[in-house]
Amino acid sequence: MNELEFTYIDASAAETTVLDAWVRSHPAASAYQLSAWCRAVSEAYGYRSQVLAARRGGRLAGVLPLCTIARPFGKPRWVSQPFCDLGGPLGEDAQVTAALAAHARRELGVRQLNSLELRCSAGPGDGSGLEGRKVRMVLQLPDSAEALMKSYPPKLRSQIRKAEKNGLGAEMSTSAAAVQAFYDVYAQNMRRLGSPAHSLDWFKAIHRHYGADGMFVMLVRHEGKVVGAGWVLLCAGKAVIPWASTLADYNRLAPNMLLYWAIQSHLCTLGIREFDFGRSTFGEGTYKFKEQWGALPHPLAWQEWKAGAELPVAESGLSRAGSLRPLIEKAWSKLPLSVANQLGPRLRRYITL
Repeated sequence: MNELEFTYIDASAAETTVLDAWVRSHPAASAYQLSAWCRAVSEAYGYRSQVLAARRGGRLAGVLPLCTIARPFGKPRWVSQPFCDLGGPLGEDAQVTAALAAHARRELGVRQLNSLELRCSAGPGDGSGLEGRKVRMVLQLPDSAEALMKSYPPKLRSQIRKAEKNGLGAEMSTSAAAVQAFYDVYAQNMRRLGSPAHSLDWFKAIHRHYGADGMFVMLVRHEGKVVGAGWVLLCAGKAVIPWASTLADYNRLAPNMLLYWAIQSHLCTLGIREFDFGRSTFGEGTYKFKEQWGALPHPLAWQEWKAGAELPVAESGLSRAGSLRPLIEKAWSKLPLSVANQLGPRLRRYITL
């Protein structure tokens, strides 16, 4: 068998078109592993992003996207990928996948990097041993919206109808105006939750690099006002929702129920067969919300490797909330929205979750 050869390809290089085609053909691929995510990270936050490519006999056999995260103090580190749940190595077989990770670890010292963080995911679990762990919630979609609605339990169908009876309506868009409408809801919701928001430039970069074929925004309106919004990325028969928000003053109208129904039904019409609801802590509120739609937990397997280490620091799939976090969140939620929107992106670039 031919030995593997490794090369680094800048995220802005023309060659990424070939890499993206390979990623889309891989059964375990995610939209986060496309070069569009790397380019958006570089453009919006100034971090260098590249792809480690493995070739066997001149043929592409695997990829590992890598982003160099610079910090105010200390050495920079590699993350695959920042600001998302999933972005680890993809190989045509387990040997290539492991070889990509091993090669990147060996390069840490040479490139004067502190560590390598790989964000991977296991397959679906039965729920045992997942208490306190972070999981992706993944739903297999049927071939029609009608079949999807019939698959829901009666209570869930009733909640969707309630949202419609409350005068809510949903609209899918890929326009620049939808990006702004999404951000207005997202920024308000993040401030309410006490969490720094990404910049508007970040979402403009995502919109630009994924394009109309690779993403869409679902907007929920009440009397013309956007009160809920979700951002969906697409990749070869799969979809993932990195961000979804609603305005708290309208939550009594159940905009979240209509938002997620509209997204899933639209995905069915597109022929998408897998919907990733994103990260949750097993057993907690957001987990239960996603579980009611029929989604199953896929444990996240994040590992951090220090330069020169033989073993990872620890698997970071556990939920760890510091004792100061509630106080910080409460203080942040009291900031004027304009102040939070100015300060948030400056902090958010260092928060890679």
